[in-house]
Amino acid sequence: MQNSSNIYFRQLLSGKDFAVGNKAAQQMVNFVYLLGDKETGECVVIDPAYAVDDIFAAAQTDGMNITGVLATHYHADHIGGSIMGLRIEGIAKILENSSIPIHVNAHEAEFVLKTTGVSRTDLVEHSGGDTLQVGNVEVTFIHTPGHTPGSQCFLANGCLVSGDTLFLDGCGRTDLPGSNAEDMYESLQRLAQLPDQTVVYPGHQYSAPSNSPMEHVRQANYVYRTRNKEAWMQWFGGVEN
Repeated sequence: MQNSSNIYFRQLLSGKDFAVGNKAAQQMVNFVYLLGDKETGECVVIDPAYAVDDIFAAAQTDGMNITGVLATHYHADHIGGSIMGLRIEGIAKILENSSIPIHVNAHEAEFVLKTTGVSRTDLVEHSGGDTLQVGNVEVTFIHTPGHTPGSQCFLANGCLVSGDTLFLDGCGRTDLPGSNAEDMYESLQRLAQLPDQTVVYPGHQYSAPSNSPMEHVRQANYVYRTRNKEAWMQWFGGVEN
């Protein structure tokens, strides 16, 4: 994290930093993030799925208390549920032991309920542009549909947690149920308007670095090489969603 000594920020890689020995976690290479305020000891966890006790233990070791969950989107490798015949514990396991809010985009709420089995009262539904105070740290919610209808990214202190909307090389799939290539184009263009020095932290480690400045991502990522929306749709819009 940039600019403030009070910011608490950790990037954890599934199968390495937590869920060690879990083959699914190792294969999916998900990133989970802890974001908060060192001064108040409050933090949120972004996209907890595998081995949530490990994640809570990591925060506790750092003297931090997890007070909420931020979900980039509803897929099971990000918030738990069933995938590839496996059951991932995710937010349902968290809520067995902790009564904390799960912050989702309003367009994603129904999918979250079906995927995880949690109750609607567990969810806090957001729109793009909403903000959340975590101690003295402000997190801005950016609605970025395309991979899913309610995908969202989180911007705090010059850093963007981009989920499966934007990777350092590539973007989230647009050929899945509920995905939309045209929406993805618009979302990627919206993110491209962020300042050059904004640091992008993706939802998976699909490239060697774990983060990169937006200026570099715009230059290096092939998703920004199309001339216009028409060219993008010829490339990414060939599959019925």
